[in-house]
Amino acid sequence: MYQIPFTSKNAEDAFKAALVKVDANLVPFREKFPDDTTYKNVYYPRKDRNGEMTGANIGWTTSFWTGILWLAYEWTKDEKYREVAQVQVDNFITRMETASDVDHHDLGFLYSITCIADYKLNGSQKSRDGAILAAETLMKRFWEKPGIIQAWGRMDDPKQRGRAIIDSLMNLPLLYWASLETGNPRYAVAALRHATQLQRYQVRPDATTYHTFYFNTETGEADHGETAQGFADDSCWARGQAWAMYGFPLSYIYTRRESFLKTATALTDYFLAHTPSDRVAYWDLAFGDGSGEEKDSSASAIAVCGMLELAKYLPAQKAASYRQQALEILKSLVDNYSTRDHPESNALLLHSVYSKPGKHGVDEACLWGDYFYMEALMRVMNPSWRLYW
Repeated sequence: MYQIPFTSKNAEDAFKAALVKVDANLVPFREKFPDDTTYKNVYYPRKDRNGEMTGANIGWTTSFWTGILWLAYEWTKDEKYREVAQVQVDNFITRMETASDVDHHDLGFLYSITCIADYKLNGSQKSRDGAILAAETLMKRFWEKPGIIQAWGRMDDPKQRGRAIIDSLMNLPLLYWASLETGNPRYAVAALRHATQLQRYQVRPDATTYHTFYFNTETGEADHGETAQGFADDSCWARGQAWAMYGFPLSYIYTRRESFLKTATALTDYFLAHTPSDRVAYWDLAFGDGSGEEKDSSASAIAVCGMLELAKYLPAQKAASYRQQALEILKSLVDNYSTRDHPESNALLLHSVYSKPGKHGVDEACLWGDYFYMEALMRVMNPSWRLYW
């Protein structure tokens, strides 16, 4: 364990160092969006489906750059961040209105930290309406019989029909929020059913998680778990575990179901027991020091945010332990994984893994890792920070 504490001043110094990179990206990524991951630690405009460099607002990760801009604006009050974020939020509203690449479960990722953030920070009714439309669109993927939101593919695709994904826990706040805003309970009812089903079936008895799980949409019965990005179907993909560590506390905020805290605590304890000597996880928790496998700094950044949120609702001793261990992980990320001493990179957090099985974004920076790194720093700088989720 680190003997030197990680303070709000340390977090602010790291945040300011990250802003140097953000500032350099304001012009190239004003109307274009970075790709999911870097290439040799440098972000380029994201490729469209034809392989051309366009920077289009497609895929599930574009919002993380916009979310970084909102965090930068919220802390500094510098209009240059708000101005670029607003350009991008307008793009997200258009994306939803034209139904451009919105037929998947990731709409919470896309609209919570863009449009909802804008609404919370600036009171934008246009952004509020765009986010509600996103919630309505996400509801089209809800299967009533099993009570789950299908992750990918057409609803009649036999390979994807009834497939839920652990990442989706982070998308549920969009639905809970929509019920609060509209007074219509159907969004929150679907979100709670989905969270409960994932809690029951995707969390294993040993407090590990399946990446994805299939449900029978005709009978509602649970079928089997399967991975897409983990080492094996029965291993524990680190980022999936981190999504759940953060996602269940988010459902607790909106539902006050104590069981979500119990589940999140068990998941967190497993994650911490399988973190290596430098406190930053390997891409699958099956691996440890000496394995020769890559780290996933993004999983640890997500985990820090989840631990700091979870600690708010736990007894004092457990909460203090989680806060301390979260700060140890964050200190390691700042000291050993940030780009503050890497002028050649326009990213914020190095050494993540998008998909090892897919050989995509292996030992690169990624947009979500950068965002959750910034959110983690914000949480330390401002413990009363109002979540975008």
